[in-house]
Amino acid sequence: MPWEIDYYSEAGARQSTAAAKGDNWAMNRKIPTKTHRQMVKAWKLEPEFKAAYDELETEFTLLRELLLARQRAGLTQAEVAKKMGTKSPAVTRLETTLSDNRHSPTIATLKKYAQAVGCKLEVHLVPTETA
Repeated sequence: MPWEIDYYSEAGARQSTAAAKGDNWAMNRKIPTKTHRQMVKAWKLEPEFKAAYDELETEFTLLRELLLARQRAGLTQAEVAKKMGTKSPAVTRLETTLSDNRHSPTIATLKKYAQAVGCKLEVHLVPTETA
């Protein structure tokens, strides 16, 4: 994925700082590097994590769609905000609060975002599977 992050890059910076100070243990220590996807896959083996993650599937899917649409449009958050008639922090808030369930955007806001990135908002209800 284009937005996968190496969460250990800061650790690498700490290792370089320790090396400059002559800390051999830090210099010889191997820093693990995993992508976000690899870490989530491992965490999903834990039942509590998997249940919480699955509960947020709708929010994660919406967030992924927003970010991909903005990326396809080649727009920054500031450019999207201008097209929506709002300020950049509002778009940042929209894109970040979805992932931690702090904020549920209105349909009107999602429509504005979709239009700003050259898309049309569609909402679908999908029947759940019954066992």
